[in-house]
Amino acid sequence: MIESISLPEATAVDPAVRARALLLERAATVARGLPDVPSPCVSVCRMNADRSFCEGCFRSIDEIRAWSRSDDAQKRTVWARLLERMDATTPP
Repeated sequence: MIESISLPEATAVDPAVRARALLLERAATVARGLPDVPSPCVSVCRMNADRSFCEGCFRSIDEIRAWSRSDDAQKRTVWARLLERMDATTPP
């Protein structure tokens, strides 16, 4: 299930929280099945400690490299994976 996070505009928000909120907004667009799947990049480009995925968009290096050459079906598959990663790393 895709949830929405509301962020007050005037409040300073942790970059990780903002990145997750932006990803969830874009995920809602992807869930509608429209063409031209949006990039999950949220301009928080740094790899996690074991370098398995980006802390901003939750994509692996290989997924980031392949994005521009991927068709919409492949991009939706990447979205599904990154949302799983995001859920797995979200504190309870």
